[in-house]
Amino acid sequence: MSLEDVEAIKQVKARYFRLMDTKDWDGLGGVFTDDVEIDITSEGMGVVHGVADYMPFLVGVLGDVTTVHHGHMPEIELTSASTARAIWSFEDDLWWPEGSPLRHMHGYGHYHETYEKDADGWRIKTMRISRLKRLVDAEPPPTPSEPVG
Repeated sequence: MSLEDVEAIKQVKARYFRLMDTKDWDGLGGVFTDDVEIDITSEGMGVVHGVADYMPFLVGVLGDVTTVHHGHMPEIELTSASTARAIWSFEDDLWWPEGSPLRHMHGYGHYHETYEKDADGWRIKTMRISRLKRLVDAEPPPTPSEPVG
């Protein structure tokens, strides 16, 4: 096992979190292989194939949502000189803009990923999110001074 490769995979995931939270969509697309498979079935959104389809989908879902992601305690296994798999514990907070049906979500779970190394370095090949807990705040009810209906 190459500690340099393990560290490089950690750096890819750190960039993923930072680029997601700063909404650097072009940079974020670069952490994935072109044929990435994103399984967000646990989020109620199915499976998306390819970075060309995933990035516009992601911008549509999270483009105006403030996000904070934290990844911890990676279990990384190099499966060959150019492939690896990992499980990351994560915690995320999402805040929707005023007027959205949701206000805030705080979640916990795991990213299950595979990685592929090419001439540009390590990139995410597959990603599946599994949630352990999701705490959601919906839009508050109208106050008595607001008209209803």
